[in-house]
This record gives sequence, structure tokens and C-alpha cells, in this order.
Amino acid sequence: MTRLPSLRQAALQGRRVFARVDFNVPTEGELITDDRRIRAALPTIEYLLGQGAGVILCSHFGRPKAGRPESRYSLQIVRRHLENLLQRPVGWIADPFTPFPVAPGSIYLMENIRFFPGETENDPHLAQALAAWADVYVNDAFGALHRAHASVEALPRLFREKYAGFLVEAEWQNAQRVLQVTERPYLIIVGGAKVSDKLPLLENLLPRADRVLIGGGMSYTFLKAAGRPIGRSLVEAEQVEAARNLLAQAHQQGKTVGLPVDAVAAETFSADAVPHIFPHEPGAFPETYMGLDIGPATIELARRLIQGSRTILWNGPMGVFEWPAFRAGTQAVAEAVAAETTQHGAYSLIGGGDTAAAVEMAGVADQVSFISTGGGALLELLAGQTLPGLAVLLA
Repeated sequence: MTRLPSLRQAALQGRRVFARVDFNVPTEGELITDDRRIRAALPTIEYLLGQGAGVILCSHFGRPKAGRPESRYSLQIVRRHLENLLQRPVGWIADPFTPFPVAPGSIYLMENIRFFPGETENDPHLAQALAAWADVYVNDAFGALHRAHASVEALPRLFREKYAGFLVEAEWQNAQRVLQVTERPYLIIVGGAKVSDKLPLLENLLPRADRVLIGGGMSYTFLKAAGRPIGRSLVEAEQVEAARNLLAQAHQQGKTVGLPVDAVAAETFSADAVPHIFPHEPGAFPETYMGLDIGPATIELARRLIQGSRTILWNGPMGVFEWPAFRAGTQAVAEAVAAETTQHGAYSLIGGGDTAAAVEMAGVADQVSFISTGGGALLELLAGQTLPGLAVLLA
């Protein structure tokens, strides 16, 4: 397995470290509603400080309009939260174009890097301005590694010493566990809304997999491709042929594919909609209903596929798990994956923000092997694509 340049190899005492992190967290007003990405960076931050480095943290936050500051996207809210987590002051850098001395053992957070022209264009001039702050570059922003942005791709090219932070290192190593499978049977569970998001992953990993379970909104495109009734359920019409081709490939390769056999459906897409269970059988699934969760028979199918699996990759919930009436499928899959991990020693990688949230909601986050912080970055890595932020660390 290819290894990333490890932070543990670096001599850091008295040096300035530019650490690209991912503090793009959800908020409601002045409240951070989920700080997992901030907490995930703490081991790297604390290690840098413990080694006597001066630390400059850099992150994006939201999607401000092309290089223009917007108060709602200021990282000041994150700075205050980080101070509470670290139990120490965190300095503030409002202007990345005016570097000042950063003392050993001190820590600063730079204002949202997307406020400044050139970040999303991978501008070398912005990269040069950022490089003036530090002697060493560290990337611990796994969720941003698929972006060819200035702080992710152009900037590390200017450093002789560049390293992966502990989070990026862990994400890379765990991704390799499902890319280079050694323990079988290997089960891939995919869900979520869009087939187009998951199809590259499925196409890349299908030859390695033994079993595939498809749920969530994307399953109805596959069911339509298989000629099963789905009523008014979500369908990506332009992906039906691709779904049909993938099912044919799976059959030719002798893979076991689990498609939903029933659904928890409703006539309206709302949290208070009245749920009904219908099988995906001719004449049994009403035309006016849409599937919003996998049904009890599909839950049993999922449990059978999970049972005995030794490597499990799960990306995407089984339904609209945010609403209690349509949560049972995702809850059951989470509990089954956790049980197979804790009781039978399976390796389980949970990928994607929604899936991570679902595992947390199910109360089994501490019973799976690894929960990825990356959404699009993980999908692209598992689809076999080159991540610009990784490529430059390996160069």
C-alpha cells in the first residue's frame, strides 16, 4: 500500500506550520450543530503544538460568492468553538496577504480562505502569499482533497516539506481497506438519493465485491431498470440504462445484488405523511405513492447480506432517515453492520455525511470500524479517481 508522507517524520520544534483543515461544519445562527470535522482535526493540531510548532490553520466555510467576504461565512464562530475544545486562546488572521511572526507554540486561525480571490481557481499568486506564512505544509482536510484549490493543490507545491495530517492518513489507510480487499465476503451498501453520485464507485468496486445492497432513493432507478413497479418514487431517468447495464454486469460476474423487495411509501414527501408498506410487485405498488424507506422484507434481506460479511463499505442511507416514520430501514442496517463488526470482527467503513449522521442517530457510531469525514472526496477516491490534494502530497 502506498504510504503518505507522515507528520511523525517531521522536525517541528520552533517551525511555522501551515495546516489546511476542514472546518466546513453545519451551523444554525451562532450555533455549530455538528462539530465532528473540528474534533477530527484535534489530534493533528495538538501534536503540532506539542512538538513546539507555531500553527496557522486554514479552512473554507460554506460557499461565499467568488472571493467576497460574507459575515455568515466567517470562521469566527469556529475560532470560538476551537478555543473551547483546546482550552486555550486561538489567534485570528484577517488578512492572509500580510504575514506576521508566528511564535512557537502559538496557534492562529485564518479567515475563510474562500473570501479571497483565487482560492477556487487554484491561483498561484494566492498560493505564494500563503506560503510566506510557514516553513512546513500539512494537509488534514480530507473532505477538500478532491478540490484543485489554491490552499490544497497549488500551495503545497511551494513547500519542500509537506505532510499528511493524522486524519488524512487515517482516511487514506481505511479507504485502502475497501479498495484492496483481503477479507471476504465483501459487501457494498449504497443508498442516498442520486444514482449518478454512486455509479462511478459501483463501477470501480463491483469487480472486487461479492455482495451489493442498494437502497435509498437511488434504488428506484435500479428497480425501474429491472422492470419493477415504483409508483411516483424518485427516478433519474437519464441513469436508467446505466443502472440496467450495471445489474447485467453484476449478473455476469456472479455477484449477489440485493434490490428492495418492498418499501415504506407515502403519497406526499413530508415528515407527517402517512406511511404504508407495499411490495415492488406488479399491481401491488400504487401509482400515486412514492417509496421513502425500505420495507420490512427488504430489511430482512439486508440483514442476510450483512450477516457473514467480513468487509463492509456503507455509503448512503436507506431512506429519509431524518423523519421518524421513514427511519426504520437505515436504523436496522446500522444496527446490523455494528453487530457484525463488534460480534464477528467484520471491518466496516462508513462513508458520507448523511451515513455518518445516520450511524450517530442509530447510537452505534462507536461500534463500527471507521467513519469517514469525507463526502465527495471519499466517493471520488473509491471510484478510482485522482484527488489533487493527495496527488501533490505523493509527488
